[in-house]
Amino acid sequence: MLYEAMALSPVAGNKVIAIDGSHDELRDRVTAAYEDARDDVYYYVLTLGVSPAQGQEVAQEVFLRLFTTLREGQDIQNVRGWIFRVAHNLALKMRAKEREYSAIDGAAEAHPSHEESAESRVIGKQRRQRIHDALATLSPQQRQCLDLRVAGLRYREIAETIGVGTSTVNEFLRRAIVKLRKALDE
Repeated sequence: MLYEAMALSPVAGNKVIAIDGSHDELRDRVTAAYEDARDDVYYYVLTLGVSPAQGQEVAQEVFLRLFTTLREGQDIQNVRGWIFRVAHNLALKMRAKEREYSAIDGAAEAHPSHEESAESRVIGKQRRQRIHDALATLSPQQRQCLDLRVAGLRYREIAETIGVGTSTVNEFLRRAIVKLRKALDE
């Protein structure tokens, strides 16, 4: 599916990527990265405030750029970190261009079960609201680190993605977790 899209999508102006048998190793490498990270990239860019349709565009564009970059012979030491850095930058550019600042709250609201009591639904709703409120108090850096960590990136990869040290990532995540725990304990 990715390669069908690549064969039809414009990349870097009006160039079109043609896939042939000489790119088997490259195709396998990009396919593996795509299968490993596509959902994580999509959900991550949603947390940056792009719409679901824009999120799909960003995710596809990231892997097109990965293919193009590798095809040009550039060496990428940390492919997953590179993918998230490119996705982050593309999403921010898209959001700024569209001026849509409606951020996604994160996890979707759970639909209450018919067997669930009214009291349980109210308690669950209050808990979700406390988490939502606590997430709103996080700094942009804390939220970004938390989102990337949830997407499966390691501290080093998060640091590379947002351009800070790993100790800074550790501190952002520690502070975010403390705020969230405090909100749940209230």
